Amino acid sequence: MKGIVKTVLYVGLFALSALAAGGAYLYYLSLPVDSQDAEQVAFRIDRGESVARIATRLEQAGLLRSVLPFRAITRLSGTETRIQRGNYALGRDMSAMELHERLISGSQVLTRVTIPEGRTTSQIARILERSEITDADSFRAAASDPELLAELGVPAENAEGYLFPDTYLFPEDYPAELVVGSMVQGFFRTLDRIEPDHRELAAEELHERVILASIVEREYITEEEAPLIASVFYNRLNAGMRLESCATVVYVMTEEEGLAHPDRLFYRDLERQSEYNTYLNSGLPPGPIATPGAIALDAAFNPADSDYWFFVLRGPDAREHHFSRTLQEHNEATVLYLRTP
Repeated sequence: MKGIVKTVLYVGLFALSALAAGGAYLYYLSLPVDSQDAEQVAFRIDRGESVARIATRLEQAGLLRSVLPFRAITRLSGTETRIQRGNYALGRDMSAMELHERLISGSQVLTRVTIPEGRTTSQIARILERSEITDADSFRAAASDPELLAELGVPAENAEGYLFPDTYLFPEDYPAELVVGSMVQGFFRTLDRIEPDHRELAAEELHERVILASIVEREYITEEEAPLIASVFYNRLNAGMRLESCATVVYVMTEEEGLAHPDRLFYRDLERQSEYNTYLNSGLPPGPIATPGAIALDAAFNPADSDYWFFVLRGPDAREHHFSRTLQEHNEATVLYLRTP
């Protein structure tokens, strides 16, 4: 009987020793490959990749000593389906556990993208697609999603004019609705600084200000001109005159008719049939024609107090406009913006 007990004890001690040795070895395998090497390694995870495949590639990239600890961590923690696709910056000084935490947190390398002032929703969509942030169709769909727009406080059928131009940092393959949300939030943060009381405006009045700001954005050249141009448009609106903004004609040509951006306009272009053509229609167009930046928004909410009714570019390559108080003065301007071909 004593011999059987001894045998069981020996087997138990051996098993415990083996288990301890195995645990120590597994712990060793989970340590950083090189704790002194802080250089970042680019690592991409694609949609649908298995944990086994990811662990194998991490080992091949020199980021893991072995696939075993990484696979054990994901299995024991139940995170096999929580590893997020995208681009990551990983280091050989990271343990298997640290790599695991980084990949399930989705803490990815961010892509910097700049949206310039005066771009339309379709142009912004193409910029985002080229940057591999989100595809153009998804972005346009999100920018017209009624539920999303209502949630974001956009008083319109689409987000045209409310996608604030700025430099953003987004992960690759970011959901389109989150991109739209970030840009619209940027718009309202800017408006909060320019006009803190804007939330007291009726939705229609706010939208009209944004429409006007979008036209100012496409017309002004220097910052000093923006409030003067806004004052011209307000003077004309209040008098029931047509705005006669060339920028709205360009919008018709590029956004509605799909033409290339013209180098210059001819008188025949002013006859293009569209609700957006302010040479043919009185009042504001149905919606914004571009995304206004802070300067144009400020001008629309705080126009100059002037008696100007007209403005014209001083020449094809000029960097300023000539402002006029009378039609005669306007007609006598030395250089006309529009010429008959």
